[in-house]
Amino acid sequence: MSQIKTKHLGPINYDDSSVLNFPAGLPGFEDQNQFVMVERKESAPVVFLQSMKTKSLCFLAAPVNVIDSKYELSITRDDLKVLGLEGPGPFQPGTGVMCLVILAAPQNGPLTANLLAPVVVDVRTRRAVQAVRIDSRYSHQFPLAARQSACS
Repeated sequence: MSQIKTKHLGPINYDDSSVLNFPAGLPGFEDQNQFVMVERKESAPVVFLQSMKTKSLCFLAAPVNVIDSKYELSITRDDLKVLGLEGPGPFQPGTGVMCLVILAAPQNGPLTANLLAPVVVDVRTRRAVQAVRIDSRYSHQFPLAARQSACS
């Protein structure tokens, strides 16, 4: 087991199975290629995506099916290539891929979920991409009823 020190979560012990590799980084954070997915009972189903490179960079995320049980994933061929997934699919949450949505907690607003650009993970390889949809079916600021505390 390895350990990293973080600004918001303190020292984190982790094993390789909790590391997500983002070959292309995240939009706006292209130099951030590895995140540890931290799960804690007291915050479930919310998980923390802690950067392994920048100790102050941490995102809140949740499984997409917790936010919208009928969510329909749309992923581009380019994103499929980044993930190393081939074939016609379907690539839906629970069919070899894990799908998380990034949560945001603005200072004076409700907690929101980014359904427009979920984080898609190939559960076998742990490769991940933030798959920005090319349509506008979902919002990047889907309001949630209950407010959670952020990594701050």
